Amino acid sequence: MAIKIHPSIHVHPGPWLKRQIVEPRGINVKALAEHLDVSRQNLSNVLNGHTALSAEMAIRFEKAFGLRAETLLRMQGAYDLAQVRAHERDIKVAPLPTAA
Repeated sequence: MAIKIHPSIHVHPGPWLKRQIVEPRGINVKALAEHLDVSRQNLSNVLNGHTALSAEMAIRFEKAFGLRAETLLRMQGAYDLAQVRAHERDIKVAPLPTAA
């Protein structure tokens, strides 16, 4: 039997970065976007959980704050999977028959 983990445990990395990394440093989105060399809108979308964290953005956070990009991307993957698992019953795919 597989262990089921409640989807609320899986956190989008954007709001986590905002609360745990960006806000405690007192840097605003515009200044951080300039530092990371990304658009303010793109960064805002990520930090507010409206857009997935890309591998490139994860590397930018790694370089700026010393976070491991792999950790941030694992957070994103776990969050994405939890979102789909919440409605996986709507995905109608039959198992493929095994080859003879």
